[in-house]
Amino acid sequence: MEFLYDILLDNGFKYKARGDESLALKTGDYCIIRKDFFLDYGQIVSASRTPYDPETALKEIHHSGPPSEKKAEIPRIQRKATMVDQSKANENVMRSKSALRTTAQYIEKLKLPMKLINAHYAFDGKLLAIQFSAEGRVDFRELVKQLSSAFNTRIELRQIGVRDETAIVGGLSICGRKFCCCSFLTEFASINVKMAKEQDLSLTPSTISGMCGRLKCCLKYEHEGYLELEKTMPRRGDCCECKEGRGRIIDRNLLTQNVVVQLDDTGRTVSCSKDDVNVVYPEKYRNSRNAGRKDENDATSEDLAKLAKLED
Repeated sequence: MEFLYDILLDNGFKYKARGDESLALKTGDYCIIRKDFFLDYGQIVSASRTPYDPETALKEIHHSGPPSEKKAEIPRIQRKATMVDQSKANENVMRSKSALRTTAQYIEKLKLPMKLINAHYAFDGKLLAIQFSAEGRVDFRELVKQLSSAFNTRIELRQIGVRDETAIVGGLSICGRKFCCCSFLTEFASINVKMAKEQDLSLTPSTISGMCGRLKCCLKYEHEGYLELEKTMPRRGDCCECKEGRGRIIDRNLLTQNVVVQLDDTGRTVSCSKDDVNVVYPEKYRNSRNAGRKDENDATSEDLAKLAKLED
C-alpha cells in the first residue's frame, strides 16, 4: 500500500509525493523522489498516513500546484536518502547559490524587472528551478535560452507571489511569533477588508497588513469566530440604558463582550458588559442614529485606496 507525504525542498518549495509502506518513512526523513524525468531530494515534513488515491491526489495538485505540475503524475518516493545522497545534495545547494549569482548577472544584462528568490538543482542535475517575484508578468523567454546554454541543463522559472516569498524567507510577526505562512499555514485563502471591519479592527493599512504587504492571514482564520461573537453584540452608536443611566455606545470589545457607554446627562464614559445594557431606540435617536456619525474604525478615502491594493 502507498501513502501520501508532504515533501519540502531546500528552496522552501513543497509538494506531495507517494511512497510505499515498506519504506517505513516518517517525518524528518530525507528521501529520493522520482519526479517526471528527474530525481529530486527532499525532506518529509508530514507523514499523515493517508492512503494514496490517484483521483483525489491529482485533483489536489490540479487546484494548488504550479503550472509545470498540473498535468504531471504524483511524484513517487524511491528510497530513503543515504549519507552519500546527503553529501551530493549539499553540493547541489552550493551549485544553486552559484547559479543564482550567475542568473542575477543575466537579468541585469537583459534589464528584466525580476527579484530572484532562490534556486534549486534537481538531485541528478537534470533541472534547475529558479523562483522569482515581480510586480507583473515578465517575458523571460530570452533569459531561459541564455541560462539553458550557460548551465547546460533544463531551466524552469517560477514566478511566485509576495505571500509565497515571505513564507520562504520567513521572519517574526508583530505578535512575536513566526509568520503563520512559514509555520503552520499551508494554503492562502482569499482575504478582504470587510473581514477586518467585521472584527472591529482599525482600517489603517499599516495595522492590518503583514510583512508581505498583503492583508494579514490571521484575519481569515479568526473571522468566523468574530462573526459568532458579533451576533449578540450591540453596535457603535446604539442608544442604550445601563445602571448608570441612558447613553450611547461609543466603543465595544468583541473578545471581552464589553461595551463603553457615554452617558447623556454627564458625558461620562462607563465600561460594562453587554448583558448589563439594554439597547433602546427613542424616536429622536432612531432618526439620527447614523446621521453625522463616523465610526472610529472607518478608514479615510486615502486609506481605502491603499487597502484595495492589499486585497488578494
